[in-house]
Amino acid sequence: TRGHKITWLGHSTFAITMPNGEVVLVDPWLTGNPACPEAQKTPGRVDAMLISHGHGDHLGDAVALGKKFKPQIACNYEVYLWLASKGVENICPMNKGGTQRLGEIEVTMVDAKHSSGIEDDGKVVYAGEPAGFVVRLPGGLTMYHAGDTAVFGDMKLIGELYEPELACLPIGDLFTMGPREAAKAIRLLNVRHVIPMHYGTFPVLTGTPAALRNITQDILGLEIHALKPGETL
Repeated sequence: TRGHKITWLGHSTFAITMPNGEVVLVDPWLTGNPACPEAQKTPGRVDAMLISHGHGDHLGDAVALGKKFKPQIACNYEVYLWLASKGVENICPMNKGGTQRLGEIEVTMVDAKHSSGIEDDGKVVYAGEPAGFVVRLPGGLTMYHAGDTAVFGDMKLIGELYEPELACLPIGDLFTMGPREAAKAIRLLNVRHVIPMHYGTFPVLTGTPAALRNITQDILGLEIHALKPGETL
């Protein structure tokens, strides 16, 4: 991991700690996240946040953490408008195909196949389209956080264009890919290190790392890093 610590906080939430101490939070859902260890629900530092889409199990703590730490926040334009309406500052809106620098990292927003809306005071606010992120960390490590997504053929393009070494892929099924689809995603991306996510948080998310391992045994050199919530790669 080139000196970076990648910590899974349960569901789709990750904290990436760089060698210089800077912390990037992806899909900040901590306080309401039943999979997140209690001790890690209140981070001590957040320098950047990446928000894949508007659902509460990804956006959950964005307003509170945005106001507390004033991190640079990468999200789509519609999520930016909503966050700004709540008094959050330092937002860096972008859209699919675009790349920008946030401190030490370079972030590209890529496609995801899902839906996106923000539940706000009993109404659903349009939150633009869902996305994934390709993150280039100092020292040359490139990781892909797929967000909530189905498998789609253009994952092959993401693999060819950005060559991620590590992919965080949803495997829970029902609302995202299950193991069968994630196995295809691994082949399309041509990636050799995978952290499964978006599974086990609730009983309906039935996909397991064991099932994913079972159907990817033929992929030479593949390592599936099945972290427990709170564990670090």
